[in-house]
Amino acid sequence: MNRQTIEFAGEAVGALMPDNGQLRFVAVKYSVWSLDGRIFSTAEEALRAVAALHVLRQRGPVGAAPVPTGPDEAFISAGSA
Repeated sequence: MNRQTIEFAGEAVGALMPDNGQLRFVAVKYSVWSLDGRIFSTAEEALRAVAALHVLRQRGPVGAAPVPTGPDEAFISAGSA
């Protein structure tokens, strides 16, 4: 396993570091601070957690337009973090 960078909306928000066959999340932005140190089985699981945090924070009042959450908003890049 290699280090991987987690990006959301074009911005690096964290990194995944190998940890005993799993992946430890290292937050680099305050918006995902609550995930810092959390262990994930897969990079996709970590990405879903990041996306869920951002959607919850961006959710507006009842009746507001939905927040776009398309596949182009978040991705994982392998390599050095």
